[in-house]
This record gives sequence, C-alpha cells and structure tokens, in this order.
Amino acid sequence: QVQLVESGGGLVQAGGSLRLSCAASGRTFSSYTMGWFRQARGKEREFVATISWSGGSTSYVDSVKDRFTISRDNAKNTVYLQMNSLKPEDTAVYYCTADTKVDYSRSYTFRGEYEYWGQGTQVTVSS
Repeated sequence: QVQLVESGGGLVQAGGSLRLSCAASGRTFSSYTMGWFRQARGKEREFVATISWSGGSTSYVDSVKDRFTISRDNAKNTVYLQMNSLKPEDTAVYYCTADTKVDYSRSYTFRGEYEYWGQGTQVTVSS
C-alpha cells in the first residue's frame, strides 16, 4: 500500500506561481512512475504531467507545457509540480498519483494507468 499526501495548494493571482509537493510512503519510491492530474469543478479529471522512476523522462499536457515542471527527489520520496504563469483556467483540485509497476508500454497519461491516488490539494487562480 502506498500513501500519497499532497501539499502546497492555495490561492494565487493570475501570473503567479505555486509549488505542489507530494510525499509518498513506500521503500521503493525510486521505482514508481509518478503523475499529477487535476479536476476542475464540473469537469473530468485530466492528466497534467508525469515523470519516470529515474526522472529522466517527463510528459505534459499541452496546456501546461513551458509553464509547469514536474520533478522528483527520490531521497525524500517526494514529487513536485512547479507551476508558473498561472491562469484562472488552472484552477482545480490537483491530485498526485503513483504506479509501482514499471510498464514501458504505458503512456501514463490516463487515470487507469495509475494505482494510487492522493486526496488532492486545491489550487485557485484569481483573475
């Protein structure tokens, strides 16, 4: 069982920045594929970013490319999402997610490809 705890959400003005953190339990965190999804009110949960176990491979949804950066610190069992140039449309609950099985056939951009989810942290961007 893997537990994921997000932090760092809050209220920020458009153009501002936030850094989300996700602390994970588990002795083999360094082997997990990690991701961030978000869900705006009334909308489906959508993929935001993913990072491979080594941190050497990342992928982003087009709407956040060049603004968001996903990273990880395997020594701290933590994954981060640095969010810059925030827009009101980035307002959502952000969820951290993990997959403990290495599967190179997966794109890790779909909800069903992940095993564990955090409770989410609210990000609100005011205009």
